[in-house]
Amino acid sequence: MGWLNNIKEEIKVVRDRDPAMHSDLEVFLYGSFWAMLAYRKAHRHYLKGHYFRARWISQRAVRRTGIEIHPGAEIGKGFFIDHGTGVVIGETTIIGDNVTLYQGVTLGGTGKEQGKRHPTVGNNVMIGSGAKVLGSFKIGDNVKIAAGAVVLQEVPPNCTVVGVPARVVKMTQPNSNDLDQIHFPDPVKTDIENLNHGQSALTNRLLELEDELRREQVICRKLEENVDRLQAAILQGADLPE
Repeated sequence: MGWLNNIKEEIKVVRDRDPAMHSDLEVFLYGSFWAMLAYRKAHRHYLKGHYFRARWISQRAVRRTGIEIHPGAEIGKGFFIDHGTGVVIGETTIIGDNVTLYQGVTLGGTGKEQGKRHPTVGNNVMIGSGAKVLGSFKIGDNVKIAAGAVVLQEVPPNCTVVGVPARVVKMTQPNSNDLDQIHFPDPVKTDIENLNHGQSALTNRLLELEDELRREQVICRKLEENVDRLQAAILQGADLPE
């Protein structure tokens, strides 16, 4: 039976990724479980062209779970939404296998363009809390998107992206099960440190040039004094110093 297999699959997925789950029965308390049940039903209607019925099912699920999955989205196996309140998944989104989303994630578009306007997410991807992925581009396999990141362009496979707008900060190991969302390099901090080092080097060089200029000024004053003495001696008809 399909529904029983779905329940078993959800239990396995949640057990694997959420240490807060202590018994199999707790899966029925997860909003993501009910949201996915509603999505599968709505998606079947959507594929048959029953668009109003599909949206009616999905909107009922939104009110119950706080998770909005458009029935037109395509979602692979092993999909998990942890603490899913505020998650939004657009109509033309394509999600691969073993993808994890956290609360507040948006997989959305950037305007009123027609056709494919939402992201395509590869396999084994983790998208952290509050992250926004906006536009019709590909998120490669084994990618980690840090909490709060805003992704506006394609992300290559096997890397971690951080920031607003998101930038690649390191490469990751394929098929990693690490769900850490926060212990990533900080590109802004790195840039600031590089600027500070550059400013210190520039300040030191400026001080060196000022010292050289002061020494040159002392030499120039001595030369001017010597020239003045020579001119005075010439005017007075005195013997010039050897």
